[in-house]
Amino acid sequence: MRSRRSIRRYTAQPVPRALIEDVLEAARWAPSAHNRQPWRFVVLTDGAARAQLAEAMAARLRADRLADGDSPEAVEADAARSQSRISAAPVVIGLCLTLAEMDRYPDERRARAEHLMAVQSVAMAAQNILLAAHANGLGACWLCAPLFCPDTVRETLNLPADWEPQALITLGYPADEGRPAVRREPGSSVIWP
Repeated sequence: MRSRRSIRRYTAQPVPRALIEDVLEAARWAPSAHNRQPWRFVVLTDGAARAQLAEAMAARLRADRLADGDSPEAVEADAARSQSRISAAPVVIGLCLTLAEMDRYPDERRARAEHLMAVQSVAMAAQNILLAAHANGLGACWLCAPLFCPDTVRETLNLPADWEPQALITLGYPADEGRPAVRREPGSSVIWP
């Protein structure tokens, strides 16, 4: 865990399908609320599919940022960086959740809690993916951008209507070691009442 880094640049070496399947198998064994396993994955290994997703998400990012009044130069730099990270990765794993098998409640408070439990379950699967990738000599980076454009991701990838895009994980053989990890001291985030 301590040597894992977010890797944003990869070599062009293809990742064998068996290795991708090993990483997804680790995700499958993550803990989940009610053991319902609400995660769903879409794996993009085709360069055209990754480029199409990156382009659609970048277009949405540009529109949102320009509507915020941000400078066109800053917006374009942000969109280009985002687009490059997705399209240049040999593999992109889309993480989604479905509420299909989660409990249903008539009130908003419990329904919101049930949704949050599904979100947390998908996040646990994502952590397993990141750790399994690292253990297998791969680099990976968790991108939460789909939360800002779930409809764009769903439409571009032709996902089932009940799949809610949560994140992307880029995956490949690392081109560098990533940035040094910095963590807060335990005393700044832990209390012992």
